[in-house]
Amino acid sequence: IDLDTARQELEEFIPHVKNISDSSIKKMAGRDLMRFKEFKKQGIAVKFGRFTQKENKQIQKNVEEFLSLSGIDSAEKLLFTSRYPEDKDTIHRLKTEHHFCEKISEGIPRPWRLIYYRARKMFDPNNYKGRYTKEEKEKLKKYQALHGNDWKKISELMSRSNLSVAMKFSEIKSAINYGPWTKEETQKLMNAVEEVMRRRLKTENPDSPLSLEQSNTDPWIDREKLDQPLPWTEIETKVGSRYWRQCKQKWNSILTSKLTRGQQLYKGINGLQAKINLIKRLYETKAEDAYEVNWDELSNAVGDVPRAYVQSKFYKLKVSCVPLWKRKTFSEIIDYLYEKKLPELEEKF
Repeated sequence: IDLDTARQELEEFIPHVKNISDSSIKKMAGRDLMRFKEFKKQGIAVKFGRFTQKENKQIQKNVEEFLSLSGIDSAEKLLFTSRYPEDKDTIHRLKTEHHFCEKISEGIPRPWRLIYYRARKMFDPNNYKGRYTKEEKEKLKKYQALHGNDWKKISELMSRSNLSVAMKFSEIKSAINYGPWTKEETQKLMNAVEEVMRRRLKTENPDSPLSLEQSNTDPWIDREKLDQPLPWTEIETKVGSRYWRQCKQKWNSILTSKLTRGQQLYKGINGLQAKINLIKRLYETKAEDAYEVNWDELSNAVGDVPRAYVQSKFYKLKVSCVPLWKRKTFSEIIDYLYEKKLPELEEKF
């Protein structure tokens, strides 16, 4: 199909398709469009965001089955072919013959490109090489000075993943302070996030009357979600004294505090009822992973409170009530709370 038709048909599944380049649209028309239509027939929506445990297992299964089918002897050779120049032609031929694109994305309602990137992250042995030595940190600084932010090139020289070298350099270049946040640092962080959020609101709602003069009422804070992505490297630069991960953690802490402040948090008998409702509702979702839970909807289980409060309640429940919870899957934790803890709570009630 022609480019305009492809873009129009893809728009049904990908709302931001207008921002995608023509070359990417052509690839998606070949790799994704028919898959998306098949998923639609099955009543399955195209997904974005974090991959669930179920999807990760499906990717692992797809990769293992393709290796068995094609005879390629390792996932690294399949997904990082450029590391094996002597086998490159053979691997490309086998991938074409055995329909690599179709096989790798089987059963996963996401764009092929995202599935491929996820598979590369899962199967890259360079992702799991432990802490950086002093020598590696010095090499990383030297390579970045030579090659700029060409993380692909630097990752090859360092034998570390692209993501690993980019994140580590972000930590190294920042004037890292591991102590408590000062009032000045916290204010810089708040100002940086506010600036980003106001820019985003203006882009999304150009006719909105929201203005910087209204900052005292914090109208922007309620529009933010704990899991909404923010440009953390930009925010890191504005803060100046902390690296991006510290900024993100601090912001989540501030956001949780702001969203819960002023709420009538349930105590005593009401708190007991809230826990009972929360466990029951979580069990009813049949979710296999925390990312499958609609926390906004679930907040109704404990009353008019934000999702951050519900997530905090769940965290406290699993930590205090579920033995060895770190070794259990999300669904196993829910089952334990439902089968063991719920009867105790209902007895007290």
